[in-house]
Amino acid sequence: MHRHALFLVTVSWVLGTGGLAPAQSPETVDEIMAKVAANQDRAESMRTAFVYDQELRLRFLRGNGKVAREETRAYAVTPTENGTNKELVRFDGSYEKDGKMVPYSEPGFEYRDMDIDGELIDELADDLANDRHSRDGIAADLFPLTTREQRKYRFTLKGTREFRGHAVYRIAFEPRSKSWDEDDGAPWAGEILVDRTDCQPVLVSTHLSRALPIAVRTLLGTNLKGLGFQLRYEKFDEGLWFPVSYGSEFEVKALFFYKRKIAISMSNKGFQRAQVGTRVTYEQPLKIEKNLKVREVPPPPSIPPH
Repeated sequence: MHRHALFLVTVSWVLGTGGLAPAQSPETVDEIMAKVAANQDRAESMRTAFVYDQELRLRFLRGNGKVAREETRAYAVTPTENGTNKELVRFDGSYEKDGKMVPYSEPGFEYRDMDIDGELIDELADDLANDRHSRDGIAADLFPLTTREQRKYRFTLKGTREFRGHAVYRIAFEPRSKSWDEDDGAPWAGEILVDRTDCQPVLVSTHLSRALPIAVRTLLGTNLKGLGFQLRYEKFDEGLWFPVSYGSEFEVKALFFYKRKIAISMSNKGFQRAQVGTRVTYEQPLKIEKNLKVREVPPPPSIPPH
């Protein structure tokens, strides 16, 4: 009987707090996102050692679904001390006139005095994919990944899942502010898939967290429908992740008479190590990890070819 009682006491102690090392507490969402911010800073610094090719596609559709204007811009992207330098190496553009697509060969082209499409497509290309203070050209305030941007958002851990061979955290986010008046540059909500091993973003999806103010919609006749962005990363080496695709599709109504469905698609590929001096020299292409390949992102599937 004594041995039996001693055995029960021992089992109770082992299964309690004494005999087993305490289980490691799961990371909180704030701890995960702090690591994401630190790793983003580190990865951005590492990416300055590489040059790559970037292709940007923009397409404007009329309300009847026909193409009004489209452009393709190809860049050679090289690192600089504080950001990136993008050299335009190829450009193709065309606009619709009298039922036919008319080509043009330079960015910023406007074929008439009031060419809203021409002005808007050039502004979007510059604002959304040509941030010279960013290491990849993508405007940092579109995604809550850096320490500075994360301060504007509230994060919630939604669980875990598998995505493209990665075990990831699902993390939802929303602005800390409640209205446009206290916006502070944080209008987005959405979800981040974070690699659980590397604490790096794999996929970020955003949408506007609230409708435009009613004064803008009624007095200016302006509205945005479905505005949001998606950014995908791939792992190339230990600690080195690159954004490989970025896109959006949304509808614009402006000035009571202008209506367009706009699609934007950007892809990065051809990554190579570079030595930066008076000129850029290319070494052997960077090898991508097994089962992770950079794929060219096609135009959004919902847009019919013209």
